[in-house]
Amino acid sequence: MSEVVKVAEINEIPDGEGKAVTHGKHRIAVFNVGGTFHAISDACPHAGGPLSDGWIDGTEVTCPWHGWSFDVQYCDEDPKDGVCRYKVVVEGNDVKVELPE
Repeated sequence: MSEVVKVAEINEIPDGEGKAVTHGKHRIAVFNVGGTFHAISDACPHAGGPLSDGWIDGTEVTCPWHGWSFDVQYCDEDPKDGVCRYKVVVEGNDVKVELPE
């Protein structure tokens, strides 16, 4: 069973930027892409770079350490790139992320 948790408020993440949040064992990067919020694991699978500090271009974030890029959009399939994607729900001013058990 998954858990939906509040990770930010809309005004905390400007358009084109990301924010790192931690909930339990999950370190999450939350991005605002044109008013749509996306969440992925915050650690780059290459060397653990903080993806939340990366550069966002459209729906691609580039790791600030070594330049690897990842699509931040949620998908039902595992893209096999080592980055977890989380379903995001916006309720009022709250940005919430669905976390697996």
